[in-house]
Amino acid sequence: MNYLSAENISKSFSEKLLFQNISFGVSQGQKVALVGINGSGKTTLLKLITGEEKPDTGIISFRKDLNIASLGQNPEFNEEETVRASIFNSSNELLTVIRDYEYHMEHAATEEASQNLLPDLIGKMDALNAWDYESQVQQILGKLGIFDLDKLIKHLSGGQKKRVALAKVLIDKPDFLILDEPTNHLDLASIEWLENYLATQAITLLLVTHDRYFLERVTNNIFELDGGELYKYKGNYNYFLEKKEEREEREATEVEKAKNLLRKEQEWMRRQPKARSTKAKYRIDAFQDLKEKATKKTARPEMELSIESRRQGGKILEISHISKSFDDKKMIQDFSYVFKKGDKIGIIGPNGVGKSTFLHILTGNLAPDKGKVEAGATTAFGYYAQTELQFKEGQRVIDIIKDIAEVVKMGDGREITASQFLQHFQFAPAQQYDMVTKLSGGEKRRLQLMKVLIKNPNFLILDEPTNDLDIVTLAVLEDFLYNFGGCLLLVSHDRYFMDQLVDHIFVFEGDGVIKDYPGNYSEYREFKEEEEIQQSMAAQEKRNTQPEKQAPATDNSAKKRLSFKEQKEYEQLESEIEKLEGEKAKIIQKLNQGSESHEELLAWSTEIEKIVLQIEKKSNRWIELSELAD
Repeated sequence: MNYLSAENISKSFSEKLLFQNISFGVSQGQKVALVGINGSGKTTLLKLITGEEKPDTGIISFRKDLNIASLGQNPEFNEEETVRASIFNSSNELLTVIRDYEYHMEHAATEEASQNLLPDLIGKMDALNAWDYESQVQQILGKLGIFDLDKLIKHLSGGQKKRVALAKVLIDKPDFLILDEPTNHLDLASIEWLENYLATQAITLLLVTHDRYFLERVTNNIFELDGGELYKYKGNYNYFLEKKEEREEREATEVEKAKNLLRKEQEWMRRQPKARSTKAKYRIDAFQDLKEKATKKTARPEMELSIESRRQGGKILEISHISKSFDDKKMIQDFSYVFKKGDKIGIIGPNGVGKSTFLHILTGNLAPDKGKVEAGATTAFGYYAQTELQFKEGQRVIDIIKDIAEVVKMGDGREITASQFLQHFQFAPAQQYDMVTKLSGGEKRRLQLMKVLIKNPNFLILDEPTNDLDIVTLAVLEDFLYNFGGCLLLVSHDRYFMDQLVDHIFVFEGDGVIKDYPGNYSEYREFKEEEEIQQSMAAQEKRNTQPEKQAPATDNSAKKRLSFKEQKEYEQLESEIEKLEGEKAKIIQKLNQGSESHEELLAWSTEIEKIVLQIEKKSNRWIELSELAD
C-alpha cells in the first residue's frame, strides 16, 4: 500500500537547481533514509513533502486518512506553553485523558482539586484501556530526559526543545513519521534507545541522518540525492555503499564511451552545411544529448584535509585537580590529567553533566573554581564549538577564508590559495562568490571547520563536529583526524565516528565525576553491560543471603528449595532466553532488509513485540527461580 507518492518534482533557488523531475514513493512499512552531500536538497525535499514549501513542478500526495507527524531541524513552539501542553497538544481523546491523568497524579499530594478529579480520570483510563499506552508515554519521556512537564518552553535550550518535539511525534504514534536529523542534541543513551525503538516499531519512516550505525540498524531503503537526481536502493546502509560504488563505476564507463562517440559527432557537426535536412536535425538533437552525457561529472574533487600542524613540545597540556560548580551543581570534581603526544580522547556522558564546561576550562574561556590548567609554550588550540558560524552581512564564502589567510600551507609543504583551499572542501569556484547566507546548514558547518583548521593547530578540540555534516564529508574528516599528528579531544554523539578515532574515553558520570576508560565507545559499552550484569548478580546474591542473617536459626530448615520440576525449568530458561534473543535479531535483520509485502512487514513487527514480552517474562521467572537455587 502506497503511503506517499511524488511525481516529477523540481526545485531550485535563484540559479541553483537542487533537483529536477524526480519521482518516488514510500510504501507502508518501509523505513527510508534520505542521504546526499550538504546542499543537495535533503531538508528542502522534506519540507516539500510536509508542505512547508511548494515544488516548482510536480505533485506530492499522501494516502487519505493517514496520521502524519514530522520533526524538523528547528522545531517551532508557542514559547509561553508548558512542556506538557506542547507534547499533549492533540485532538486524540486518549492522549488528552493521559495528559490530565499525569498532571493530577503529580499534583494530588498538594492540590485538593487534583485529588477529587483522580477517581474519574482513573475510570476514563480504564474505559479507554489507556494504561499500556500511558506506560509507553512514560518510557518515551524518560528515555528522552524529559521530566519537568510544567516548565515553560521559553526556558528550554535548543537541544531540550528538539527532544520535546521528538517526544511529541513519537507519542502521537503516527502512521507515517518524517524525521530530519533526529539524533542531533541527543546523548548516546537516548540515541541507542531511539534506534531500537524505531527498528522494532511497525511504522513507516522517512528520515535524514548522518549517523551510520543508525542507518545500518533502522532503515531498509536508501534514497540518494546526487547531482539533481534521485537514486533508490532497497537495503540497509552497507548495501547502499556497495551498490553506489557499482553505479558510479558504471556511470564512469558510460561517460567515457560518450566522450569517444562525441569526438566523432563533433567532426560530423563541423562538416555539415548551414542548410540541414530534417534527418540531420534529429542527429543534431542527439548530439546535444550526447554532449550533456559526456560532460557529466562522475566524481567530486577529493576533500584533502592535509593541513600543516605546528610542532609540539614536551609539555602539551596539564590539568591539576580542577573543580567547577554552578550554584549547587557539581560539574567537575578534583580531576587531573597530563596530555601526551598523539592522545586521541573521546568525551561522553549525558547532556548537562559538564562536557562543554570542561572544554571551555581547557581553552581558557572559563576559569575553574579550584586547580589549574597549564598549556605548553608550543600548544596551539583549534576549537570547533557548537556555536553558529559568525559572518558579516553581505560576506561571501571566500571572504571568510581570506580574512584568516590568503595562502594555506599544506602538510606536504605546498602552498595553495584560499580559493584552492575551498575547492578541497568541495566549494566550487562559482560557489565561493556566493553570499554565506545562501549556504545550507551543513555547508556553513564545513566552512566553520575550515576556519579552525586553516590556523594550523596542534591540539584540536571538536565539540559535536558531526552535526549537519554529510556522510562524504564525515568519511574524509575521519581520515584526516586519524592521521592528525597532534592531540585530539572529541565530543560526539556519532558512535561510528568516535569508534574510528579515539583510543580512550573521558566518561562524565554526573556529580562532577570523570573517569578515564581505555578503549573506544563500543568497547566501553560492552564493559558497562558486563558491569551491569555483575552488579545485578551481586545484588541478587545479597538478597539471597539477607533473610538467612535476619531469620531465627530454627527457620533455616524451612527454607524453600527447588522442586525437581522447577530445577528442570530453571536449567531450560537460559537456553530459551538465548534462543528468543536469536529469533529477535533475525527478525530485526529481516525488517532492515525490507519486503514488498506490507502484511509481512507488519507481521514481523508484531512478532518482535511478542518476543520481547516473552524474554521479559522468562527473565523474571529465571530471577525468581535463581533465588531458590543453590
